[in-house]
Amino acid sequence: MGFRTDAIHAGQEPDPTTGAVTIPIYQTSTYVQEGIGKHKGFEYARTQNPTRAALEKNMAVLEGGVAAYAFASGMAATTALTQLLLKQGDHAICSDNVYGGTFRLFDKIVRHYGVEFTYVNTSNPASVEKAMKPNTRMAFIETPTNPLMSITDIRGICEIAHRADCRVVVDNTFTSPYFQRPIAFGADIVVHSTTKYLNGHSDSVGGVAVLKRKDDADRLQFIQNAAGAILSPFDSWLVLRGIKTLPVRMEAHNANGMALAKYLASKTQVRKIYYPGLPDHPGHELAKKQMSGFGGMIACDLGSLDAATKFLSRVKLCSLGESLGGVETLISHPATMTHASVPADERARLGITGGLFRLSAGIEDVEDIIADLESAFGN
Repeated sequence: MGFRTDAIHAGQEPDPTTGAVTIPIYQTSTYVQEGIGKHKGFEYARTQNPTRAALEKNMAVLEGGVAAYAFASGMAATTALTQLLLKQGDHAICSDNVYGGTFRLFDKIVRHYGVEFTYVNTSNPASVEKAMKPNTRMAFIETPTNPLMSITDIRGICEIAHRADCRVVVDNTFTSPYFQRPIAFGADIVVHSTTKYLNGHSDSVGGVAVLKRKDDADRLQFIQNAAGAILSPFDSWLVLRGIKTLPVRMEAHNANGMALAKYLASKTQVRKIYYPGLPDHPGHELAKKQMSGFGGMIACDLGSLDAATKFLSRVKLCSLGESLGGVETLISHPATMTHASVPADERARLGITGGLFRLSAGIEDVEDIIADLESAFGN
């Protein structure tokens, strides 16, 4: 089926009991069994839940994997992947410009279990190849990166990693499977914060991992059950509801993102802009090859913390806050919000300055968003 059809129907057959078109919220902790060893495929809600299973089937189809597993947050999903792929003595490679929460997990927690991490600019395949070691077991990449929108050649990184029996994990949160499907380019695992574009309405927190290999899928299912960081039935239902409109929302985010990027690029107050849809972005041509749209995420540098503080204090329609991917336009300040856990010198090296803000284009009338930004610039 086409993507729009799958978004609505995959894993979401009508309820066999009532014929309900929408998957019910199976808000139960356990299931009655007919006898010892006799049940209807469901024993305990941490292990199986029909609402969560529907979401997992849906995401496996949309990302082109063999299975998917939903977790209580995007970070819970990423944590489970480290438990799947890494053990004491292993080495992992990670994008240097990665979400601050991912860096925090790897550097402050997983590293202390005896796992070594190397952070490199994954948009340069030579840097990845140079960082590979005999014990490298995971290459974790974001593309586009958060917040500087760097583009990584997924296929190229997979070719390097797979020569060394290393799994490639791609955080696909910024694009959603509507605009990018990493498994089609060779990735082994795709991870999302479902909180963002998949849910799309800023009313649920969750995560999902989609796997290409059945052996990885079987092991992750065991980890999901054993560790227990599952997505609730209600949150699963909310994400399923959001995914039904994902294609039309992503088209609107994309249109507004391009319009806002062009507007911001024209402002003299903007010292630097990061948006892969602009022709002068260094990853523009690669983005055109592996993405079907550029999305709604933009980063801009206003030159100083003072300038950013004044600007962000003046927005009205645009909401200042963490997160992204909702129907409303959100603006954040990475240095003090999403990337505060990254050391200051590393932030400076990457370009995550005090003057940088990140904008998640919503689906409001773009003229109203521009008017709000224009007012915040003091015009």
